[in-house]
Amino acid sequence: MLFSIQGLEKMIFGTLASSNGGATDIHPLFYYFLLWTWINIWGNSLEAARTLSVLFGTGTVVIAYLLSRELFPGWTSLLVAALVAGSPFQIHFSQEIRMYSLLAFLLILAAYFVWMGTHRKNWVWWFFFSITAALSQYTHSLAIIFLLPLALTPVFFRKWEKFKSVFLAGLGAMVLYLPWLFYLPGQFSKVQQGYWIDRPNVASVIKTLLSYTTNLPLPPNWLPAGLFITFLCCALALWQTGKAVWNKSSGVICGLWMAYLAFSPVLLLFLVSQFQPVYIERALLPSAVVFLAWLGWAFFNTGLPKVIQGVVYTLLIIGFGMGVYQHLTYRGFPYGPYQELDASFHKRLLPGDVILHSNKLTMFPAFFYDRNLPHKYISDPPGSGSDTLAITTQMVLGLSAQPSISAAVGDAKRIWLVIFQRAIEEYQVIGYKNHPHLIWMDSHMRLESVEIWGDIRVYLYTNE
Repeated sequence: MLFSIQGLEKMIFGTLASSNGGATDIHPLFYYFLLWTWINIWGNSLEAARTLSVLFGTGTVVIAYLLSRELFPGWTSLLVAALVAGSPFQIHFSQEIRMYSLLAFLLILAAYFVWMGTHRKNWVWWFFFSITAALSQYTHSLAIIFLLPLALTPVFFRKWEKFKSVFLAGLGAMVLYLPWLFYLPGQFSKVQQGYWIDRPNVASVIKTLLSYTTNLPLPPNWLPAGLFITFLCCALALWQTGKAVWNKSSGVICGLWMAYLAFSPVLLLFLVSQFQPVYIERALLPSAVVFLAWLGWAFFNTGLPKVIQGVVYTLLIIGFGMGVYQHLTYRGFPYGPYQELDASFHKRLLPGDVILHSNKLTMFPAFFYDRNLPHKYISDPPGSGSDTLAITTQMVLGLSAQPSISAAVGDAKRIWLVIFQRAIEEYQVIGYKNHPHLIWMDSHMRLESVEIWGDIRVYLYTNE
C-alpha cells in the first residue's frame, strides 16, 4: 500500500534503480500498477485494497470450475470449485494486499488456455496463453516454476503437433516480457546478496502439503490432526490414481495432468532452491488449486466407495475449518493490533517522545494506521537475511531507517521501543542474553514499563 500510492514513476525507480550492484527490489510491478490504479478509483482504505485480491481469488474459483468442467464428467467441477473456495490457503492470500491471488488467477487461467489450445483448433487460445503467461511473469518472477511444466502439456495428451503452438506461444510471451527480462539479472543479484529464505528440505515439502490442505501456522495441539488429514488425503488420492492408471479408467490422463501440475512445480522449486533458496509456499498457490482439482477427481471419479468418500470429505471440511479458524483468529508474528497500539500511543505520548521500532515489520503497519505519530525504525543488520529494504526504496517511501539505535534515540527523554517477542527469542537461541537493542537500552536508559500486545512487546524507557 505504502509503495503503490507513490505512483508509477516512483515505483519503477524504487524497483529498478541500482543498489549494491543489484536491483532495488525483486518483484515485478504488474500487481503494484493494478493496485495503484485500483486505489485511485476506489480509495486507499484497507477494505478497498483487499477487494482487489478478493476479486482475483473469486476469479480463480471460477476458472478452476471451468477447467474442471472441461476435464472431468458430472459434478466434479462443482466439487473442485467448492474445494478451492473453501481452501484456507486460497482464502488467506485472497485477502492479503499482495500479488499472490493475482498470480494464482493468471496461472490457472494460463492452464485453462493451454488445455483449450491443445484440444481445440482455434489459434486464439494460444494467443490468450501468451498474454497470461507474460502477465504472470510481470506479477512474480517465480511464475516460471509453473509455466515450464505447463508447457509440456501436449506430452500428456499425445498431441505432438501442438508442440509448435506451445513454442510459438511461449516465444510470444517472451517477446511481451522482454522489456523486463533485461532487469532480471539485477533482481537476481538482489536475491543473491542475502535473503531471508533458507534452503528447503523434506520438512519444507511437508509444510507445502499442509498449506494445500489446512494452511499454516496451526496451533501445536492441532498439528497432529492437520498432518493426519493431509497424509491420509494424499495417500488415498495417490492410491486411487494408481488404481485408475492400472485399470486404464476413462479420464485418467486428465487426473494425471492435475497431479503433475500440482507436484512438478514443487519439485522444480525445491531443486532450484538447493542452489539459490527461493522456496516460498505462497508462490505455489496455483499448484495448490490443481492439487485440489486432483483430489476432487481422485475422490469422485475413480470408484471410491461412498462411505469412504463421506469420511474423506468430512476430514477435509475439518481441516479447512481448522485453517480458516486459525486464519481468522491468529494474532502472532508478524501480525499485531497496530491500530489499537497507535490509539494507545495517542493518549499517552508526551512532547519529544519517540516511538522506536526495532524492525520495519512493526514500523510500516503502525505508520500506515497513523502517519502523524513520531515513528522511527532501525535499519536491518547489513548483509543479513533480513536486509531486504534498499535505501532507494526507503527514499521512495519517504521512510528512511535509522543507522543504529544510538542514532535513533538521540537526545530523546522518553523512548517507546516496539519489538517482536519472536525477535528477542531468536537472539536468545543463538546465545545472546537479550536482543541487542534491549541490551543497549538497558545500559543507557531506565526501563519504566513493559506491555504485551499479542506477540509485540512495548518497552517504555526514560532518560531522566
